[in-house]
Amino acid sequence: MPTGAKLIKKNAYIDKLIQLVESTPSVLMVDVDNVGSKQMQNIRIALRGKCTVLMGKNTMIRFALRKRIEETGSEGLQRLLTHIQGNFGFIFCQEGTMDFCRETLNNNQKPAAAKAGVIAPVDVGLPAGPSGLEPSQTSFFQALNIPTKIVKGMIEITSDVKLVTKGEKVSLSATALLTKLGMKPFEYGMAVRSVYQDGTVFDAAVLDITDDVIIGKFMSGVANVAAFSREIGIPTEAALPHMMVNAFKNLVSVGAEIEFEQGEGKYGETVTLLKDPAAMEALKAAAASSGGGGASGGGGGAAPAAAAAAAAPEEEEEDMEFDLFD
Repeated sequence: MPTGAKLIKKNAYIDKLIQLVESTPSVLMVDVDNVGSKQMQNIRIALRGKCTVLMGKNTMIRFALRKRIEETGSEGLQRLLTHIQGNFGFIFCQEGTMDFCRETLNNNQKPAAAKAGVIAPVDVGLPAGPSGLEPSQTSFFQALNIPTKIVKGMIEITSDVKLVTKGEKVSLSATALLTKLGMKPFEYGMAVRSVYQDGTVFDAAVLDITDDVIIGKFMSGVANVAAFSREIGIPTEAALPHMMVNAFKNLVSVGAEIEFEQGEGKYGETVTLLKDPAAMEALKAAAASSGGGGASGGGGGAAPAAAAAAAAPEEEEEDMEFDLFD
């Protein structure tokens, strides 16, 4: 059992943790694997005055939460207790500061070299082309079955190669080769794992859902409700517009069918011609003769036009005889 200064410090930490958990609107639970002390200090400085970063031992955090659960019976704290595991910490965000906090964490990602045995956070590949290494380093490539050739006294990779797979451990050979190439393929920083808000713990992926995504999901649900309603024949508010449109289409089609069958309205002349082929032939003949008359009429009108064109020069000659000084 801790005594003296240790006990005072422990109780102060417990009081601070419980006070922040119960009074802060949103709590981010962040993984801090491979985060250095300098990087942690920069994040604390950037968030100062807006968010509170609190780290601690998992055993201490569990003890504090269990003690508070016994006192209050809080179901929210009980849910939070089940997520206390791994190398993590808390960031307590005041109202309206969560987006700023996430942006700060993203801006404080630091590149790091690959280490043997760590889980790769991303895929790492080597592009085809010169590697910058001398032929004496060929053994590093051969150990990983990477196809190479010697071009102008330099090792050249002949095709793209996937060296490290996301979620798998980095091998010692891959680490050695990446070190030789001077590559730092990974980036480490505080990563938001989950969020505690209003007594509920949910995954950090929920924070990436935008208004457009929510609207799209909602409209998809409305469309499903409307389709289901139309299928079973039970009217709903979502299906009402479709029902009205279909009813209007049915009315229009019924009216058009009645006019067509009775030979009335705008379809009457068409129905008569379809029922009487002789009338159709007569209409065609009349159209042909009308076209011919139009052509002859056009030919007859050409003579007066020619006469008028011939008379025009004579008028111009008479105008030329006019003397301005008469």
